[in-house]
Amino acid sequence: MHELSIAQEVLATSDRLLAEHGGARLLRVRVAVGELTAVEPDLLRFAWEALTAGGRDAGCLFEVEWHPARQRCPACRADKPRGGRSWLPLCPDCGGPLEVEGGQELDLLQVEFEPAASAEPAVSQEAGSHG
Repeated sequence: MHELSIAQEVLATSDRLLAEHGGARLLRVRVAVGELTAVEPDLLRFAWEALTAGGRDAGCLFEVEWHPARQRCPACRADKPRGGRSWLPLCPDCGGPLEVEGGQELDLLQVEFEPAASAEPAVSQEAGSHG
């Protein structure tokens, strides 16, 4: 289950940001997951909960922003549906090659934490690929 190693990396990066900004504990972490990354959002959430359970960050909200991939035919200038669980290499209408767009995101989008000296939550944003 590679979702566990991804959750570990997200937690390590979040902890680093927390330390850099003098935070006390994580409140919310938001990640982007693309359809083509082979990452299952539910398994990633489960891994996050297992890693943070009983610790300082227990109860931290972990949000997954899903990014679907799409097939587009440059000749027809239209999105084409994907049949079943496979990606079709050719346009069902004109027979031309299809381009696949998006779906490869695996990014830490936002880390929200409780500052050590204040009751107001702070937000640190960092976009970057993980995996």
